[in-house]
Amino acid sequence: MATQRLDEARTEAFAERMLDALNAASVTLMTSVGYRTGLFDTLAELAPSTSQEIADAAKLNERYVREWLGAMVTGRVVEYDPRERTYRLPPEHAASLTRAAGPDNIAAVAPYIPLFGSVESEVIECFRNGGGVPYSAYPGLQEQLDNESRPIYDATLVDKTLPVVPGLVERLEAGIDVADVGCGSGHAINLMAHAFPNSRFTGYDFSEDGVQRGKGEAEALGLRNSGFEARDVANLDAAGRFDLITAFDTIHDQAQPRRVLKAIAEALRPQGTFLMVDIAASSHVEENIEHPLGPTLYAFSCLHCMTVSLALDGEGLGTAWGEQKAKELLAGAGFDQVDVRQVDGDIFNNYYVASRS
Repeated sequence: MATQRLDEARTEAFAERMLDALNAASVTLMTSVGYRTGLFDTLAELAPSTSQEIADAAKLNERYVREWLGAMVTGRVVEYDPRERTYRLPPEHAASLTRAAGPDNIAAVAPYIPLFGSVESEVIECFRNGGGVPYSAYPGLQEQLDNESRPIYDATLVDKTLPVVPGLVERLEAGIDVADVGCGSGHAINLMAHAFPNSRFTGYDFSEDGVQRGKGEAEALGLRNSGFEARDVANLDAAGRFDLITAFDTIHDQAQPRRVLKAIAEALRPQGTFLMVDIAASSHVEENIEHPLGPTLYAFSCLHCMTVSLALDGEGLGTAWGEQKAKELLAGAGFDQVDVRQVDGDIFNNYYVASRS
């Protein structure tokens, strides 16, 4: 068999691309450190400063701060003045890295990389033996999900997301019954309950920790129109109870998504609405090659979304289940009217508005 000749230019270009990927992964890990320690927030408030001044302001160890700054400087995130030995975070970079950036804070997503990487060995065993990695193997996940989603909900839920459904805000103001499936820490439920005191809200999640967080926040806010239940939503058993059911980026994680969607359809009253927000992607990998987060979607799926479903002998839809599969499952659950909409400024999610005639 003849040896295939290598295209040297292509080989070199690919090697450079892999080096870029390795450097990008390293910057992402250090971005997680910067987010969790508050270093980006500290830098954004300081004039050009030395590593010691930055460490003092952040109340952190200078030697570690200096090494982190080295990664940020060589990663083109932080600027360095070698004469003055000072570091500066440009405001244009701070707009994507600080808590003040709200929903535009990309750094808030970075902690998923080390979190999901911590189960790499367990996932590799699944490659060899099948099965999945259980939700319990991800310590701190509930807190990370809350940290990431909270500023997004604060900025967009009431003013942008809910108005996707025509007339919904007016109905919420008048008073309806609402459920959120896979509510996590319950912040979305409590935001809606606060904004629409005439309506009644119930959050469902199988995480007892999430449910307790939701209850605690509701109590702190003095809300009397929100409640939470720890429950497997595949067994919702709430026929005709709700006028609106929401699911924010949760259906693709479900072990039994078809049963969940059917339970949601049955739980809606006549003229009820299901608002499902989920990843904007295709069900066909070739159509995701140009997706701005294509590799991230499949990596997150392999290391979390798909495997936690398979751990429960589930379907393992995965993060990039896509619009085609979503429409198929919604139709199979009995939703004969499904509109797919977008929200200005959100290129990463589809907004499915589903109902039954």
